[in-house]
Amino acid sequence: MIRTIEVILVIMIISGAFIASSYFTVLPPSRQVSPINLRRLSFTTLQMLDSDYDLSRAAFETDNATIWGGLQVALSASLPPNIVYNLTVYDINDAEEQLYDYVASFSNTEILGASTDISTYTVASSNVTFNVTPQKIGENTNGGTLYILNCSDANGWWITGYTAFSLAQDLYDLLSPYFVNTIMVQNTSQLSQILNGNALQGENLRNAVIINTCGEAVPIPTAYCQAPYNQNNYAYYSWYLGQRVNIYNWTWASIVGYPFYYVSNTAAFSGQQNNWGIYGMQQTGGTGSIAFLRGLDNQDYSTSGTAVTDSATRQADLSQAVLDACNYYGIYPSPSQTSTRALTNGILATYHLTVGLHVLNPISGYNPGTLYTHGTTNITGSFLALGLTRTPDVRVTAISLLSYYQPRLYASQYTAKGTSRLVVLQLGLVGGN
Repeated sequence: MIRTIEVILVIMIISGAFIASSYFTVLPPSRQVSPINLRRLSFTTLQMLDSDYDLSRAAFETDNATIWGGLQVALSASLPPNIVYNLTVYDINDAEEQLYDYVASFSNTEILGASTDISTYTVASSNVTFNVTPQKIGENTNGGTLYILNCSDANGWWITGYTAFSLAQDLYDLLSPYFVNTIMVQNTSQLSQILNGNALQGENLRNAVIINTCGEAVPIPTAYCQAPYNQNNYAYYSWYLGQRVNIYNWTWASIVGYPFYYVSNTAAFSGQQNNWGIYGMQQTGGTGSIAFLRGLDNQDYSTSGTAVTDSATRQADLSQAVLDACNYYGIYPSPSQTSTRALTNGILATYHLTVGLHVLNPISGYNPGTLYTHGTTNITGSFLALGLTRTPDVRVTAISLLSYYQPRLYASQYTAKGTSRLVVLQLGLVGGN
């Protein structure tokens, strides 16, 4: 009984102490327990005001009383009633002595008090277009022409799922801004004109880039579908192409598969097919690549030599130089590619070639994607060989050429005077200390 009374007394004492302490405790105001984040509120408000670019327009029309006054009404309606504000607009310029010039401001109070915070927001003028101007490849080296083979009278092979026309158009869209002239070679007659040293549109033939969109097949003009070019299933024609690349210092780009494996002319070879049911083609085989490289190196015509490709399926990764270029030019093919036609390192010494750029990292002595240059003191012809499997990704071709030539990009300056303005919104709490 006595212990029960003791327990009751302890409970009464503890309860009394708790009630007394609660009575005399002074609790902080609710705004201190859960304060308003003024900086976040300020930035969110600016974003909301510019959701339809109204803030951007108003920042550049501060002398328009209707628009400027409408912004103040919208700002007041966007904030709680216990918030005071000051909104100021500055012009941004690239002057060394002063970066920001005051333009205009408005406020709903003379004094914001001590409890304030700010956010800034940059807006651009609607009258200014910000763009990037590429440097033109070859404009200072007596060149700058890009030829894209889009021959209507030639068939493609190893470009499964695509047509030469669709690939040509994609390449045009990707690369034409970077060249002085970009010319679609529409048929083999026009190709013959180029090979004979005659311009199509008054362009400079020397130092040009020629992209073959027909994959493993190479368009052949009708005039070259006879002796002596028909030797060894037209391997002599590939040798002749190598000579032309050397003489005019062209860069020949093979976008996929085994280069120079077929020649194609739908009229001349209308009754012939490539053993796979594609008519208008003649199979040259592996001798085509050897003949081309011998022509590029000014060696006598022959198809003798070791095989220059490895047909094993290999996963190849883009080199670091190309990955860096992807970020610079904004072209992003898959960093991992499948190669089934890789050239061996042995061709470097045999044909006096130098690696201008490894597009894909070498694998076990083979190069699944490499741009080769010929010559020592002066370059006399280049050869881009992308031994990728069937389905071509022209982004790899585009980034390969850009990585090698490295044209610069000249971006518009956002700090140019009159193009950008800085909006500063300062908020305060009414009665905040």
